[in-house]
Amino acid sequence: MNIPSLTIDEVKEGLGKRSFSATELAREALRFAEAENPKTNAYLHFSPERALAAASRVDEKLARGEDAGPLGGVPIAVKDVILTKGLKTTCGSKLLANYIPPYDATAVIRIEQAGGVIIGKTNCDEFAIGSSNENSAFGPVRNPVATDRVPGGSSGGSAAVLAQGTAVASLGSDTGGSIR
Repeated sequence: MNIPSLTIDEVKEGLGKRSFSATELAREALRFAEAENPKTNAYLHFSPERALAAASRVDEKLARGEDAGPLGGVPIAVKDVILTKGLKTTCGSKLLANYIPPYDATAVIRIEQAGGVIIGKTNCDEFAIGSSNENSAFGPVRNPVATDRVPGGSSGGSAAVLAQGTAVASLGSDTGGSIR
């Protein structure tokens, strides 16, 4: 499977034809994202345990002949300002460098209810205030197409993982109109 070229529909088709399992896809997505991240600094945290558990639930549903959901098995990245229970959420700030939320944001709950597989958290301007994604306490995000340039917006990490092909879908946020 070639993660950078997959669409949501192609993931669903591949799972339906048993070309790969959701667990195989999650493992490959994590491996590829971790290998590519040094080029862009687009991810701040990876979530292998959560991703593999979600992928396993998708595989179990498919094995029972059940619908895995509209995002069943899809590797998804989430901007680091969106709360994820048990997984660091720093908002790109050293102030929250070790913060681990006690609950999930509604968007995260709905992604997982729809079968999505969250592989990691994406870098962002501190507290999502910025327009170039150069103002994260954990270093700037580089544009994967031209690493001497910025990806733009406070959700640059979420944009970069899609352009880099290390996630099939990604969640960002719109604080001041940067993604419009």
